[in-house]
Amino acid sequence: MEDLEDLRSELLAAAEAAADLEALERVRVSALGKKGRVTGLMKGLGAMDPDARRAAGQALNRVKDEVAAAIEARSRTLADAGLEARLLEEGVDVTLPVRPEQDGRVHPISQTIDEAIAILGEMGFSVAEGPDIEDDWHNFTALNIPPEHPARQEHDTFYLPGEGEDGRMVLRTHTSPVQIRTMQAAEPPVRIIVPGRTYRCDYDATHSPMFHQIEGLLVDESTHMGHLRGCLIEFCRAFFGVDDLPVRFRPSYFPFTEPSAEVDIGCTRDGGDFRIGHGDDWLEILGAGMVNPKVLENCGIDSTRYQGFAFGMGIERLAMLKYGIPDLRTFFESDLRWLRHYGFAPLHIPSMVGGLNG
Repeated sequence: MEDLEDLRSELLAAAEAAADLEALERVRVSALGKKGRVTGLMKGLGAMDPDARRAAGQALNRVKDEVAAAIEARSRTLADAGLEARLLEEGVDVTLPVRPEQDGRVHPISQTIDEAIAILGEMGFSVAEGPDIEDDWHNFTALNIPPEHPARQEHDTFYLPGEGEDGRMVLRTHTSPVQIRTMQAAEPPVRIIVPGRTYRCDYDATHSPMFHQIEGLLVDESTHMGHLRGCLIEFCRAFFGVDDLPVRFRPSYFPFTEPSAEVDIGCTRDGGDFRIGHGDDWLEILGAGMVNPKVLENCGIDSTRYQGFAFGMGIERLAMLKYGIPDLRTFFESDLRWLRHYGFAPLHIPSMVGGLNG
């Protein structure tokens, strides 16, 4: 019988030296194929006496297993190297300008956020951001949301694994936690807007488990409900491009504001047509109110000295109303045809001077 140690060393060296998968396959066939060298030795075991056959069989099996393992390892290495070479060869330089025939388009969500920031920025609000994953205190407790509130229930909120309210994190259900973090970190006056992603357990034509909001917060010593009304009336009229757009405030309830209001804009529904402006109907557009003194106190702000207002609105809802998009789910389907139809010019930056629409 051929010297097994020499055979083992030779085959392992051949496997290691294989330059590509084709060469490695030839090594495998020559060693372990039907007419391979190891296979041939295995066939010769039948002519040996039982003791010699047992010892030789064990030795051959060890060689066979080592060679097979070496071939498998070399195969993975060559496959990884091939993939790396292919990725380098097919790499795209993202710094190159777009091809003229394939102009990119700005997504309506991004456009709507930029429009809202342009309007509110002219009013003196600055943009603030915060984490998408929040703790219970920032997302609920600090905002005066009681333990029995429906928003805290499992069927409404995405909770992360953990034990108890203190140890369990949550995908933020609104961007209001950024307001809390800002009031904790900064002395009044505070004037911020908070655009960002939010998450709730809901999915249909008008709801998505991930969606976008923009909220506003103003805290100082003299702000009152009249300032809130003026701010939101001017925002709605500027955003929808209707100078005399009717806007009304209806009493409502939110745990984090008192008094609270829902804001409606005038509209017309006639024969299946919908138009924003003067008409015989109203459409709810956002929620707002004066910041609850308990929220101010939770953030270390003296509620006997300071007061403020807050408001919040859904970005997708604004975009659907302004640009006639019928189904919220299409925002997230990554359909290029949809984006080419509803998208906006990439180099246009919304502003109150240059215009909001791309």
